Amino acid sequence: MLKRKLEREFRKYRYVMYRETLIDHREHFWSFVGAFVGIGIIAFIQSLHLPSLENVFLIGSFGASSVLVYGAIQSPLAQPRNLIGGHVISALVGVTVATLVPDIIWLTAPLAVAFSIVFMQITRTLHPPGGATALIAVSGGTKIAALGYWYVLSPVFTGALILFLVALLFNNITKNRHYPVKNSRLRRSRRDYLKKRFNK
Repeated sequence: MLKRKLEREFRKYRYVMYRETLIDHREHFWSFVGAFVGIGIIAFIQSLHLPSLENVFLIGSFGASSVLVYGAIQSPLAQPRNLIGGHVISALVGVTVATLVPDIIWLTAPLAVAFSIVFMQITRTLHPPGGATALIAVSGGTKIAALGYWYVLSPVFTGALILFLVALLFNNITKNRHYPVKNSRLRRSRRDYLKKRFNK
């Protein structure tokens, strides 16, 4: 019964998200502006302060995060805890795998991604681009490897923080966009489920 109810809620939620992103042209505009400014700030900082490191500060997983944080702001996977926590935990996992496991890409790459998924699940910070962050830590070349655990702080934490701060601004600029979502239906149904389960 509960499973069916959660499935119905998820279908409603998915329909609302789909409808929101396809019909409302204002959402397209604010998604564009948020992503442009967020990635633009990271790239600008890169070009000013870190030219010798090439594009170390501008990692690919930030592009994927922008899709969630600016284009699917209602998604539980786009919320601040998931955005920042998912990237940081995945970066820690990726650097640890790169440090402890011999540099054999067919071993380090799957270990980094698989462990990052598990640790994000354990910490409730699941953010799909986090898998890419872990993968970059083991396959990003000598410049990423040379950063060691600094990779977690910069570019990962600082970049995720920039994306979050820009999202706070542009995702709350109109009355129809609210970020972070505190009382989404999915979170509410999850809380209700946990209360029922543990209050027996």
